Amino acid sequence: MTRVMKVAIIDDEQDMRASISQWLALSGFDTETFGSAEEALKGIGADYPGVVVSDIRMPGMDGMALLKRLMSLDSGLPVIMITGHGDVPMAVEAMRIGAFDFLEKPFNPDRMTELAKRATQQRRLTLDNRALRRELSDAGTLMQRLVGSSPAMERLREDILDLGQADGHVLIDGETGTGKTMVAHALHAVGPRAGRRFVSISCAAYSEDVLGRRLFGPDGETGQQPLVGEARGGTLCLEDIEALTPALQARLLTFINDQGSPPETRVVAICNDHAPDRTVEDALRPDLFYRLGAHKILLPPLRARGEDILTLFNRYAGQFAEEYGCDAPEIGAMEAAQLLQAPWPGNVRQLINIAERAVLQARRGAGSITSLVMADNEAAGPALTTEGKPLKEYVEAFERMLIDNCMRRHKGSIVAVMEELCLPRRTLNEKMAKYAMQRADYL
Repeated sequence: MTRVMKVAIIDDEQDMRASISQWLALSGFDTETFGSAEEALKGIGADYPGVVVSDIRMPGMDGMALLKRLMSLDSGLPVIMITGHGDVPMAVEAMRIGAFDFLEKPFNPDRMTELAKRATQQRRLTLDNRALRRELSDAGTLMQRLVGSSPAMERLREDILDLGQADGHVLIDGETGTGKTMVAHALHAVGPRAGRRFVSISCAAYSEDVLGRRLFGPDGETGQQPLVGEARGGTLCLEDIEALTPALQARLLTFINDQGSPPETRVVAICNDHAPDRTVEDALRPDLFYRLGAHKILLPPLRARGEDILTLFNRYAGQFAEEYGCDAPEIGAMEAAQLLQAPWPGNVRQLINIAERAVLQARRGAGSITSLVMADNEAAGPALTTEGKPLKEYVEAFERMLIDNCMRRHKGSIVAVMEELCLPRRTLNEKMAKYAMQRADYL
């Protein structure tokens, strides 16, 4: 399910804290308030699951001192500063130190919500990337997360291995929820830059001025090291590349051209806007598009991955069942067909959400997977529809899923699987070979 991000509100005036907290809570945020910087530092540390809103003028430790402490704890933590009219130069200085943005009193509450949404979008990306880096300590582990035996996934893994060794910049495209960020990490992990920095930022999370400073540094001034400097020798990943303004596109093109060939820093651009009448080529100036698109990876939508759908559903349902301390729901023939035929507009991300809800639902002994899939796709509105598949494909996908579930349940015991499925040893061996299933994977 979508993670609700926290917003820590720090202000010595109780009415102001309560007002901001109430407004952001109504906007869907999980808020917590602190009356002083010292109090806030007790509850905010590295990997804080949210963002910070802080006043500048406070008794004791002021907002500037707090900002410096927070940046030393976690330089990727978005901090929105609230300033009075006379403190604007101080707020500009805060931006150089690392603040996400600032609001001048009196401010429009809608502007606060807009900034908080952009800040949490960037924070979610930062935390997700950190989690990936911790989990994917080596390329082999990362490649294992690209689950699936469909031809589309086989090609994707081959493309990652090939392009990971190349020097050119890469453009990653595909529908939302297909795993583009993971593929960017994989490209970095399997290539010669694996031991160097992987730095990422969402181009849609910041205003043009702030994004320009974060990427390239302030003109003629010294301050926090820009991301092009942090990523030197490694990979600079630009999410939401289509959100770059023409001016920033020009600066990015200059940065790319100045590097020469092969580039010292590789740029991996990710496109996340898929309006029917607009492509990433429409959003970028032609010279930048062709530089970034020297190598291009197009991720397959989930509906085109066949029996991978059942494999992924079983994997995630098993993980959530273990997390919640209950049994994973059993998938019947009708539910397997529904999963295979669904359009999946949200792709793998949508499937993960449904797998979690199916586990919670099964724990209560209510509902069905079919009802979840139908309700989810109706709520998503009009979507691409999946093409019909031959009956043979549905039968094979269901058969593979049954054997896989049974092998997991019996922890690789061939005798137990033979008895449950009423299959002779030779037949079971033939089917396992057909579906590339190894007993060792279930022990």
